[in-house]
Amino acid sequence: MGSSAVVGGTSITTGGTTSCCHMARWRWDHHCFLSSTFVFFIASFVVYGFIAGVYAWLFVNPHAPLELASLGCRPDSEGSWAIGVFYGDSPFSLRPIEAMNVWRNESAAWPVANPVVTCASASDAVFPSNFVADPFLYVQGDTLFLFYETKNSITMQGDIGVSKSDDKGATWQHLGVALDEEWHLSYPYVFEYLGKIYMMPECSGKGELRIYRALNFPLQWTLEKIIIKKHLVDSVIINHDGKYWIFGSDHTGFGAKKNGQMEIWYSSSPFGPWKPHKKNPIFNTDKSSGARNGGRPFVYNGNLYRMGQDSGETYGRRVRAFKVEVLTQDEFKEVEVSLGIDESNKGRNAWNGARYHHLDVQQLSYGKWIGVMDGDRVPSGDPAHRFILGCASVVVVVAVVILLGSLVGAVKCIIPLNWCPHNSGKRSDVFLTWERSNLMSSKLRQLCSRLNRAPLFLRGMIKPNSIIGRLVISFIFAVGAVLVCIAVKYIYGGNGAEEAYPLKGHYSQFTLLTMTYEARLWNLKMYVKHYSRCSSVEEIVVVWNKGLPVRIRVEEKNSLNNRFKIDPLIKNRAVLELDDDIMMSCDDIERGFRVWREHPDRIVGFYPRLVEGSVLKYDGEKYARKLKGYNMILTGAAFIDAQLAFERYWSKEAKAGRKVVDKYFNCEDLLLNYLYANASSSRTVEYVRPTWVIDTSKFSGVAISRNTQLHYRIRSKCLLKFSEMYGGLGKQKWEFNGRENRRDFDQESNRLFTIATGRL
Repeated sequence: MGSSAVVGGTSITTGGTTSCCHMARWRWDHHCFLSSTFVFFIASFVVYGFIAGVYAWLFVNPHAPLELASLGCRPDSEGSWAIGVFYGDSPFSLRPIEAMNVWRNESAAWPVANPVVTCASASDAVFPSNFVADPFLYVQGDTLFLFYETKNSITMQGDIGVSKSDDKGATWQHLGVALDEEWHLSYPYVFEYLGKIYMMPECSGKGELRIYRALNFPLQWTLEKIIIKKHLVDSVIINHDGKYWIFGSDHTGFGAKKNGQMEIWYSSSPFGPWKPHKKNPIFNTDKSSGARNGGRPFVYNGNLYRMGQDSGETYGRRVRAFKVEVLTQDEFKEVEVSLGIDESNKGRNAWNGARYHHLDVQQLSYGKWIGVMDGDRVPSGDPAHRFILGCASVVVVVAVVILLGSLVGAVKCIIPLNWCPHNSGKRSDVFLTWERSNLMSSKLRQLCSRLNRAPLFLRGMIKPNSIIGRLVISFIFAVGAVLVCIAVKYIYGGNGAEEAYPLKGHYSQFTLLTMTYEARLWNLKMYVKHYSRCSSVEEIVVVWNKGLPVRIRVEEKNSLNNRFKIDPLIKNRAVLELDDDIMMSCDDIERGFRVWREHPDRIVGFYPRLVEGSVLKYDGEKYARKLKGYNMILTGAAFIDAQLAFERYWSKEAKAGRKVVDKYFNCEDLLLNYLYANASSSRTVEYVRPTWVIDTSKFSGVAISRNTQLHYRIRSKCLLKFSEMYGGLGKQKWEFNGRENRRDFDQESNRLFTIATGRL
C-alpha cells in the first residue's frame, strides 16, 4: 500500500498502519512534533510560568520574620513549636501574659506578648534550634528555670535546653543545653526529692526510663539510675497517698494504639523498684482520648489532676485536663474537667493557633499560679503535606495543558505509538508469540488506542471554534492558572502564616482604631473579620460618629478630632489608626508594627506625603516619589503612641488646629503631623511600603475625599493655617530608602499592588 496523509486532520497512514502521530523517530523536522505539540507545550509552560512568577512576586512572602532567620528555625516536619507564659488565680483561670499588661521598655514591648521562648531564643545564643517544646518549670525563690526540648538544627535530634527568668516569666535568658545524649531527648520532667534536684527526660529511643541528678544546677547533670527498661514516652512521677506513681505510655507493645495508650507503675521511692498497675494498660483507646500525658500533674483544692494530649485531628492538637478520682494499686478512675483556656481564632497567624499539647502549672509563693504551654501555628507534617499538594497541583496543570492542546488541535496523540508494546520496533518471533497470547499486552494496546482517540473525540464534542467551545477553553485555561498559583503557594509560599515580627526577642500587641459611619457599615464586618486575624492585634476599637451605639466608643459630636481622642480603656501603648475602607495584608501590618517598635516616638505608616516650597500645596504620593522624599505620613493607616499622640492632639496648643479640623471636616492627620514636628527637632515620621492595598471606598463611592480637586483645595488651606500656627515642614525631608536595616520594609524593588488605589 502507498502512504497518504490527512492534512489538518489527526491521522497519518504509513504502510497500512494508522497513527495519530507516528513518532518512531523523533526528528526535529517532523511536522507533528515541531509545529504543534512541542511548540504548544513550550508556549503553555512559558505562559503558566509567567503567571506563577507574577503571583509569587505579588502575593508570596517566603522570608522568615527578622530575628528568626538564623542558623536555626528551619522548616521542620514536626512543627514550629514555641513556648508561652500564662498567669491566673487558679490553674483553671489562666490568661496569657499579654492580658496581664506586663511592659518592657527596653524592647518596646507594651505589653509583652507570647511566645516568650522560641527557636530564635536558643539559636541566637549559638544553640541552633528548629523548635522548642515540652516545657517544665522549676521554681527557685524568685527565679524561674524553664527546661524544654530543643531540636538541634544540625543533628536533628532533641536535646534538653534551659532558660532563666528573674521577672516572673516576662523575659527569659537562654542558658544553654542542660542534657545532650546520643539519642533523642524530650519531656524534661524536673522534680525535687530529699533536697536534691532530679530530671526524668523521655529516653524512649534508648528503651529506658532514666533519672538524672543535678551536679551543678541547671547545666550539669549525671545519670543517677535507670528505673525502668521500657520505651515509655512523656512519663511523670508524682507522690500521692504515700506512694510514688509513674504515668507513661509505651507505644511499642503488641496492639498498643499510638497516643492512646497509658500505663501506671508504683513504688515507695522514685528510684524503685517499680511494679506495674494491676489494670495495665490503663488506657488503650483512641488517640483523641487524652491518654498520653501532656504536662505535669498538679494538686488543687486537695484534688489530683492529670494533663493529657488530644491528638485526634493532628498530633498534639490540644491539652485536656482530668480529675483523678481513684488511684490505688488495683483501681484507677478519672473524669475530664474544663481547663478554661480559650483557643485562638487567628488560625495560623497565632503562635498556638493550630495546636498546643503541653501545660505545666505551678503555684508561686505569693499564691498566684503560673503556667507554661507550648504551641504551634501549623499541624504535624505540614511541610510534607504542602509539598505533596503543590506537586499534585503541578501534575494537574500538566493534564490541563494536554487537555487544552487536544481542544485546540495542537496535541494529536496522548501517547506516542512507539511507546506502546505493539509498535515498539523490531522484535523477535518469540516475543511476538508471547505478546499475542499475553492479556496485559492486549490491554495496553487497547488503552493506547483509546487515549489517542480522545483528542478527536473532545474536539468533536466541544467544537472549539464555537462560542461555547471558546468559553470552555477559557475556563480550562483559568483553572490551570489557579492551579499554578496554588502550586506556588504550597511549594514556595511557606506555611501560609503572617507571623508577628519580634524585636530583641520580644513580641507585643497593639490596638487597632478605626472610625466609621452608617453609610459604610457594609464594609465593617469584612474589615473586622480580616484584621482580627492579624497576630499582634489585641483589640479593635470602632469610633462611631453617628447615632447607633456600637461600642466600643460612641461619640456625641461628629468630628474627625474624635480619631485621636484620649481613651482610658485602651491599655496598649501602640495604636494602629486604620481607616475602615483600607484593606491590606496582616504581614504588612506586622512589618509596620515592628518598625514602630523600633521608633515609638514617630508616626509610622503606609501613605507618605511631601509638603515643601514657598507656596504650600497638598499633593499625592506620586509628587513625593517624584521629588524622592517625604515629611508627612497620613494617619489613615499609621502606628502612633497612644499616650504621646493623643495628649499632643488634645493639648491647649492644638486647640486652634482642632477648630480648623471641625471647620473643614478634614485635615486631622495633617494636624497631628504638624504637632509631632513642632514638638521635636529630630525625625518624626517613618514610611513602610505595603505589598498591596485595597481602597474599598472606590467601590462604594462613600468617602469624604471622593471629590479629589475639592479635597486637595481644602487640605491646601489647612496646610497654610497649620504652618502659621506651628511652623513649616519644609526643612524636613526623608528619603524613601534611608532607613538602616530596611530589609523587607522599604525597598524600591518591593512589590506594590494597589487595587482601586489613591489615598487622598
